[in-house]
Amino acid sequence: MFVDINGNPLNVEILGDGEETIIAHHGAPGLGSLAEPRASFGRLADAYRVVVFDARGSGRSGQNGPFTHEQWVADVEGLREWLGAERIVIAGGSYGGFIAMEYAARHPDRVSAVVLRDTSADNANQELATRNAAASSRVRIDPAKLERIMSGTVRDDADLKDCWREILPLYDHDYDPAKVEQRVAATPYHYLTHNHAFAVNQPNYDIKHLLPGITAPVLVTVGRHDWITPVECSETIARLIPQAELRVFEKSGHSPQAEEAELWEATVRDFLDKVRERR
Repeated sequence: MFVDINGNPLNVEILGDGEETIIAHHGAPGLGSLAEPRASFGRLADAYRVVVFDARGSGRSGQNGPFTHEQWVADVEGLREWLGAERIVIAGGSYGGFIAMEYAARHPDRVSAVVLRDTSADNANQELATRNAAASSRVRIDPAKLERIMSGTVRDDADLKDCWREILPLYDHDYDPAKVEQRVAATPYHYLTHNHAFAVNQPNYDIKHLLPGITAPVLVTVGRHDWITPVECSETIARLIPQAELRVFEKSGHSPQAEEAELWEATVRDFLDKVRERR
C-alpha cells in the first residue's frame, strides 16, 4: 500500500499481526528497497507485526526530498504514528542501521529494542571499504567507478547501475557471478538519492556521541568478512551503547541475514525473546 508520510507517499508492507511491531529500514538509499527487510525480518511475522517500506527516494516510494537523515528519521516516526504503535522494535541494516540508531537516540521513549546489521556509527568505514576493495583478490575493481559510487558522483541511473555491478562481487562471503547479475537486474536505481546520501550526508556522518544515549537493548550483528562496514565498525557501536551485545557471523560478508540465515534468525529471535522476558 502507499501511505502519505510527511508529504511523501511511502510504499509500505505489513507482515503478520503480532502485538509488538518491528519497523525494519533497508540500506543503500537510492539502490535499496523493502525487498531485503521483507526477506529477513519477514520471517518473524509469525510472532510480530513486521513493517517494511521503501524509504523516501528509494524503490517505489515518492521521490520528494530532502534525502537527509533527519527526514528519514522523521519518516520512521511518522510511520510509527500512522501504525498507532506506542513503542517499536527499530531495525536496520547497512545504511538503514544509520537511521535506526539515530531514531533510537532521538526517540528513546518510542523504542523497546534495536536490531542492527552490518552498519557503522561514523564515516570511518569509507576509508576501510576503499582499502578493502583495492586489496580484493576476488575481482579487480575499477578505481574510477568505486570513487563515483562511494563519493556520490554517479552521472545518472545507468552509471549507478554500472558502478553497482562493479562492487557487488565484494559483498558476499562466497562469490557467485550469476547471483551478482540477478541482484543488478532486481535493483531499483535512483541516482539523485544515492548521490545526496554519499556526497552530502556521509562526509559529516558521525553519531558516536549519540550512542550512549540509546537506552533500549541493542543487538549488533555483522559478517566477519564484511568489506564495506567491517567488524571494527560494529565493535565501536557495541562498545558505546550501554545495553548492546555483538554477534559476529563467521561465514558471512555484508549479509549474514542471507548467508547464515537460520543462525541469524535464531540469534534475533533469542535476543527479542530475552527483551520480552525482562519487561
